[in-house]
Amino acid sequence: MERYLNLMLLRFGVIAGGLVVLALVIFAVALALKRRGRLDQARRYANPALRAVWRAAARRLEDGPARARTRDRRR
Repeated sequence: MERYLNLMLLRFGVIAGGLVVLALVIFAVALALKRRGRLDQARRYANPALRAVWRAAARRLEDGPARARTRDRRR
């Protein structure tokens, strides 16, 4: 049991560390874009993609987990 808990703790640490690194990379990219004056251009470029992602996530949440499973099987 102790080995299992150690593996779970290690897994949590790796995931948390990965999220921290990802956040730092995103922050660094945003800071570099802001310094070069291209942050607004990047926002305009990314806005349609983000809206599409939000719509897809909302559709998936409205359908529920059972609907998502049946939709995935048809593919």
